[in-house]
Amino acid sequence: MEAVEFCRTNPDIDLVLMDVQLPDLNGFEATRQIREFNKEVVIITQTADILTGDREKAIKAGCNDYISKPIGKSALLSLIQSYFNK
Repeated sequence: MEAVEFCRTNPDIDLVLMDVQLPDLNGFEATRQIREFNKEVVIITQTADILTGDREKAIKAGCNDYISKPIGKSALLSLIQSYFNK
């Protein structure tokens, strides 16, 4: 809930790295709630669990993309740049 509220009170955020496993609600639900008031922010889901269908669940929830842990620095930077260097 803290992530959702932070995004609500800081509408100028450009990027959210959303973990799937959060204390109060999962990252998919947090993303759905953020999308209710912010359609523009780039949300990239990150998770250590590589389960079949997780990428599809992330996109369906409103995430722009998905990356699995461990996350390499170059892979993450490349993914981020793909959204901001257009």
